[in-house]
This record gives sequence, structure tokens and C-alpha cells, in this order.
Amino acid sequence: MGFFTFVEKLPCVWNCGWSPMIERRNADGFALKVMLGLCLIWGLQQVMIKWAAPDIAPVMQAAARSGISALLVGLLMCWRGGWENMSKTWRAGLLAGSLFALEFLFIAEGLQLTTAAHMSVFLYTAPVFTALGLHFMLPSERLRPMQWLGILLAFGGTAFAFAGGLSVGEVDGRMLLGDALGVLAGAAWGATTVVVRTTRLSEAPATQTLFYQLLVGFVGLLVIAVLSGQVTHVRLTTVAVTSVLFQGLVVSFFSYLTWFWLLRKYLASNLAVFSFITPLFGVTFGVLLLGEPLSLNFIGGAVLVLLGITLVSAEQWVRRRLRTLLGQ
Repeated sequence: MGFFTFVEKLPCVWNCGWSPMIERRNADGFALKVMLGLCLIWGLQQVMIKWAAPDIAPVMQAAARSGISALLVGLLMCWRGGWENMSKTWRAGLLAGSLFALEFLFIAEGLQLTTAAHMSVFLYTAPVFTALGLHFMLPSERLRPMQWLGILLAFGGTAFAFAGGLSVGEVDGRMLLGDALGVLAGAAWGATTVVVRTTRLSEAPATQTLFYQLLVGFVGLLVIAVLSGQVTHVRLTTVAVTSVLFQGLVVSFFSYLTWFWLLRKYLASNLAVFSFITPLFGVTFGVLLLGEPLSLNFIGGAVLVLLGITLVSAEQWVRRRLRTLLGQ
């Protein structure tokens, strides 16, 4: 599950009476340090999944991490609240959870074919799909010219990166399919955000929305693992246990709650700009820890994708910076 799902609708993770009148400040040095830590954690996630794949199937990793996190979020809601109005949100919650499960199914299957570095970049095309979906569904979310430019750059960069996998050979063909699954995962993530923004979930506590995704994702991914026979691909090695606990405790629980806390203190547009460091960490960890190769096509395409999603998701911030540079 990605944090962009909640950026636009965050009430308060602790269900503590959030108000849009709460003054939020520009990101400072402390926020930057915390965001760097969060981006490091998020960038490491795909690498951890691929690292543990020989011992535990990626689908089983996704199911286990979702189950652990759902339990923790459920306990948090029992303590601090967040169960209200579930009779009105459960249908949208099931849809969001199903899209979440689909996202991680694509990630799990894709990581068996492509590198963690590639997956880290293609997964983060999600804001582009979100922007396109909201453009057609919410009048207030119409795309501006700079955002359309960002979309063209992101898709152009994706096509350019794909061109590196079009050479003849089984390995390249498998990587191309894995990259495509990474883009589909980003599309599923983007669709999840659209569901959250355009349904009753937009008024629900963030913990409730997160709980829906984790619980439905756990059940759905576990069923897929059983039906595909991957449930038997589990060896409780140190690597496998470390990967699942890292994803369940550190990524899906601790890091997202920390992100929500930051969003209550600082402007979301400022934080979103920092968050795009995540794919860079993912690529770096893939190369350094897993020894993954990088082609020139992928590097060039990744730069275009990152530039594109920055223009799409941080358009206002970019416009302010350009005005400052131009002295206007």
C-alpha cells in the first residue's frame, strides 16, 4: 500500500478531530530528515521482497505483511477509535482493498521477472494514473498544462525504459513483462486513490481506509497464494522472517503512521516533493544490495518518469519555485 492513497483526504490518523483550519507550515530541517528516513524505508521495500523471494513467495510475503499490519491497525482503532460509519463505507472499502490486493499481486509477480530497481520506478507512476482518473471524475481536479506535460514525460520515459528490454532474448523478454506488471501495479495503486477520493472513504478516518485495504488485501492475496500453490513456498529462514516483519511492522504500520503525522504538521505539497526520492533509493539499493544491472535506456527513462510525476503531483510547488527563480 502506498502513502499517496491518503495524501488528499487525510483527516487524522488518530481520529482526533482533524480540521482543515489547522495551520500547516513549510517543511523544515526536521521534516526533511524524517522524510529522508521514510523514503529510505519505502525504497528498500521492493529490494526486501526480492531478497527473500527464494525463501518465501512474494505473494505470501504480501499476504503476511498485510495480515500483520491489519492486526496492528485494528488494535490501534480499538484503542483510539475509527470504527464509526463502517456500515456506510464497507462497499468502497472492499473495492479499495481489492485494488490494493491487485497492486501487490502485480508487484509480487513482477519482481519474479524484473529487478527491484525497475519495479521501484514503474510502481511510482501511480500519481500519474491518479491524476488522470480524478481529472475525469472530479471537476475540481482538472489537470493544468504543466501536469499534462508531466504525464507525457512520464509515459514517454516509461516507453523509453521499455525500449531497453525489447532486444531479442528470453531474459529481456521476461524483464519487459515484469516491467509491464510494475506499471500495472502503479495503475492499480492510482485507481485505489481515485476510489478513496470519490467515495464515502474520503470522509472516513485514515486508519479505517488503511484497515480496509490491509484486511481485504490479506484475505485476497492469501486465497491467490493457496490457489496458485505458492502457499507451500515458505521456509522460515532469517531472511524470510526479517523481510515480512520489516514490511509489516516498519513499512505498512510505522512508516505510514509517521507519514500521516507529518501531514498534520506540514504542507502536503512540500512533503510530496521529498517523497519522490523513494524510487532513487529503490534503484540504489537494488544495485548495491542485489547487484542489479542498469541499462542506459532505463536510466534515461527513469529520469523522465521522475520528472513527469514531479510535475503532475507537485505542480503548484514547481510553479512557485519557477516564479521565485524568474523573480516574479
